[in-house]
Amino acid sequence: GGRAYCAWVCPVNIVTDAAQWLRDRLGIHTSSRLSNKSRFWLLGTTFVLAAVTGTLAWELINPVSMLHRGLVFGLGLGWAVVLGVFLLDLLVSKRAWCGHLCPVGAFYSLLGHVSPVRVAASGREHCNDCMDCFAVCPEMQVIRPALKGAAQGCGPRILDAQCTHCGRCIDVCSKDVFQFVLRFGNSAGTPATQSQSGKTEVMS
Repeated sequence: GGRAYCAWVCPVNIVTDAAQWLRDRLGIHTSSRLSNKSRFWLLGTTFVLAAVTGTLAWELINPVSMLHRGLVFGLGLGWAVVLGVFLLDLLVSKRAWCGHLCPVGAFYSLLGHVSPVRVAASGREHCNDCMDCFAVCPEMQVIRPALKGAAQGCGPRILDAQCTHCGRCIDVCSKDVFQFVLRFGNSAGTPATQSQSGKTEVMS
């Protein structure tokens, strides 16, 4: 599933989602932009430090581990790191940690290049441009090629490794445009059929 870990498993999601909810409530809009390549540099750095020091270098600063230790052992450095992630997402940049800095997310995005599970805009011809999917997607840049790229020959499956497979676009879409599929057979002209449930499906 690639970055499905980020959407469905990682407990830091609770923290970052809370920060995003508060950003929306308070109307906080910041212009800071972090490069999404930063997380790959951090991932490489942790590998180098682990090789040089012979330790699990990433576990010393991993917010997932910090959150776990904070829950088990109480207040300490772990909660300070978690608070730092919350404030970063709240005040500096939208989804700054998960989308731009987290090395664990970077690692799973590498796996995402070969992940068989995909989200597809199988019913993209029914899209009414409400933009709800863009509003809820944590990596909104991955949607447009699958949703609007028919003229450029782009197939309906989202093949970008940054997609977290969170399924928020599936839940929010009133036109049932999106669904989970396998990655195979992603031609722009893939025929669609109507299933017994009434939802559009892509034929492999």
